[in-house]
Amino acid sequence: MKIIVPMAGMGKRMRPHTLTIPKPLIPVAGKPIVQHLVENIAKVSDEAIEEIAYIIGDFGIEVENQLKAIAGKLNAECKIYYQTEPLGTAHAIQCAKASLSGKIVVAFADTLFKADFKLDQTHDATIWVQKVENPQAFGVVKLNEKGLITDFIEKPKEPVSDLAIIGIYYFKEGEKLRDAIQYLLDNKITGNGEYQITDALENMKNNGLTFVPGQVEEWLDCGNKNATVHTNQRMLYFLKDEFLISETIQTKNSVIIPPCYIGKNVKIENAVVGPFVSIGDNSQIKNSVITNSILQNEVKISQKIIDNSMIGQFADINGNAEDYSLSDYTKIR
Repeated sequence: MKIIVPMAGMGKRMRPHTLTIPKPLIPVAGKPIVQHLVENIAKVSDEAIEEIAYIIGDFGIEVENQLKAIAGKLNAECKIYYQTEPLGTAHAIQCAKASLSGKIVVAFADTLFKADFKLDQTHDATIWVQKVENPQAFGVVKLNEKGLITDFIEKPKEPVSDLAIIGIYYFKEGEKLRDAIQYLLDNKITGNGEYQITDALENMKNNGLTFVPGQVEEWLDCGNKNATVHTNQRMLYFLKDEFLISETIQTKNSVIIPPCYIGKNVKIENAVVGPFVSIGDNSQIKNSVITNSILQNEVKISQKIIDNSMIGQFADINGNAEDYSLSDYTKIR
């Protein structure tokens, strides 16, 4: 089994955080988003993950090394491909053309999920979906009376279905997806000016492939700051039975309310932390109350009440209560 992860987008809705780090590497519940994603896919697969192929922009060697390390944790080979132009979801996948063979899962790296099932590999393809209240904002599927997918519609203007495609797809034969996308590219078939994966899926269905929906228990978005803070909360809740607090933590006159993730060498003094807080390595919290927030590495906070916030690396904050979305190296006095 291979996992294909398109993640070349600039993450504009997550600025200022994505000015210094690609969105899929932003940590939630102590791990980068993309690491949670591939590990969750591995859990629902009966087969070992042999390869993880990332489609990225010009993110630099440090990011590539991080991605290789994530693949290594699953004992998978790492392949790096590049998308130099934002030409749509299908185009992004086709940038990993050399890896589109055999059994593959395509997973876009701005979504996480909770699922309690094993991947059904008896059908040609499985498209993971979730019911939503605003289907016009998503690609959606229609089903027939047998529960098979009959139509793929990208951001429908009229209400035709409330089953949104969450951005995770299984294909028994990756070659067929590759060929369907290549047909779009060769014939310049676009939707809204971009090459859409829903058009490739529609083409595959018309050529006789059987598609079934895969239903997840919970779909978690990481598209903006508030959504990512919520995702951090839910991931901490799912992982609450795991040991998420480093043994190297130093506390004095403080209370930690689980679930929380606390990294290495964190110092907490005269503070209340939690619930639903993730704190990166080497951070310091003094005389503060922190709830429902993500703090990255090397953060210093003093004299603050903070809730529903994301705070970047090396931020140094001292003052009154706020709701923050702060990038790396920010200082507030």
